[in-house]
Amino acid sequence: MKREVLEATVLDGLQHHLMDPALMELFCAEFTRHRNRLAADQNAAITTAKAELAKVAKEIDRLMQAIIDGAPGSRVKDKMGELEARKGELEALLEHAREEPVLLHPNMAEGAVTDNWLVSAVSCEQLPAMNKISYRRHRFPAEIIQRAVWLYFRFPLSYRDVEDQLAERGVEVSYETVRRWSVKVGLAYAQKLRQSRPRPDGRWQLDEVFVSINSKRMYLWRAVDSEGEVLDILVQSRRNKKAALKLMRNLLKKHGFVPDAFVTDKLPSYSAVLKELGLSKHHDYGGRKNNRAKNSHLQVRQRERRMQGFKSAGSAQRFLSTHAAIYNTFNVQRHLITRKTMRLFRSHSMNMWQTASAAA
Repeated sequence: MKREVLEATVLDGLQHHLMDPALMELFCAEFTRHRNRLAADQNAAITTAKAELAKVAKEIDRLMQAIIDGAPGSRVKDKMGELEARKGELEALLEHAREEPVLLHPNMAEGAVTDNWLVSAVSCEQLPAMNKISYRRHRFPAEIIQRAVWLYFRFPLSYRDVEDQLAERGVEVSYETVRRWSVKVGLAYAQKLRQSRPRPDGRWQLDEVFVSINSKRMYLWRAVDSEGEVLDILVQSRRNKKAALKLMRNLLKKHGFVPDAFVTDKLPSYSAVLKELGLSKHHDYGGRKNNRAKNSHLQVRQRERRMQGFKSAGSAQRFLSTHAAIYNTFNVQRHLITRKTMRLFRSHSMNMWQTASAAA
C-alpha cells in the first residue's frame, strides 16, 4: 500500500470509525520505519555538529595564540569573526537538539511512542543553518518594527513608553509585542552594527561594577577604548581571575589584535590574567586611570533604574550587548564638535542604522 493511501485511510479511520486491527498494525509498522529514519538522520547530524564544534573551538584557540604572538590583526580578526559566528550557530543548534532513541518494535499500544510523538517526528530533521531574521509573517511592516526597536534601545524608555510613542502616531501595538521585537531582531541589528564599526583605539580601559539581579549580586565587566567606544560587556557572577580571563579572551577574539595598553584599576585579577597571557608589558594600572570605563557605567545605571532592575543574568547580557552596539553607533561626542559636524555624524549614524535594520 502506498504511503499516501495509508495516511488517508488512517485519518479517515480515526475520524469516522474504529481502525481495523490489520490496518492499525500496518500503520504502526510504517510509522516506526519513518520515525527511525528521522531519528537516525538527526543523530547523525548532531554527531557531525559536535565534531565541527570541537574543530572550531580548537581553531579559535590557535588564532588566540596567534593574536598574542602579534599576527596581523585585520586578517586574524576576519577569520575569528567567522569562527565565532559559526560556533554560535552550532551551540544554538545543539542546545535544542537531542538524540532520539530508535523504536525497537512498532507496537504503539505498549507505550513505545510518547504523547508528543508528532512534535518529535516533525523536529527530527537535519540540523539547518541559522537563518537570517526576516520580517515575513509579521502583522506590522518592517519600518514600524525598526522604529520601535530603535526607540527602546536608543532612549531610556520602557516597553510601555514605546507603546505610547507609537500610539501617538496612530500605530496600535502592545508593549508585549515591542518586547518580542526587541528580543527577536535586536541582537541581529547589533551584530550588523558591530561589523560596520571601525577598528577601535589602541588603549583599552577595563572596569567592573556590581549589579543586583533578583537580589543576587552579579558583576558587570566592561571594556571601552580611549574614545568611549564600548568594546565588550559581560555579566558574570564572580570578580576574580577566571572572570577577568573570560573578558580578555572575548576582547582579543572579537577585535583580533593586542592593544598598546590595558588600563585598569588595582584589582589583582587583571595583573594575574595579563601575566598568564604574556601581556604584562601592556598593563597600565593605577587609581582613576580608567575613569572613562567607570563613566561608561552611567548609561547602564540609568537603564537599570528605568527597568526597575534586571530580571535575570541572561536577559541583562542580551539587553546590554544590543544596547552597547546601538550606543556606539549614535555616540558622536557632540561636546567636542561643531553643530555642522554633528549633523553630518548624526546623518551617518542613521544611515548605518537603516542599513543594518534593512539587511537583518
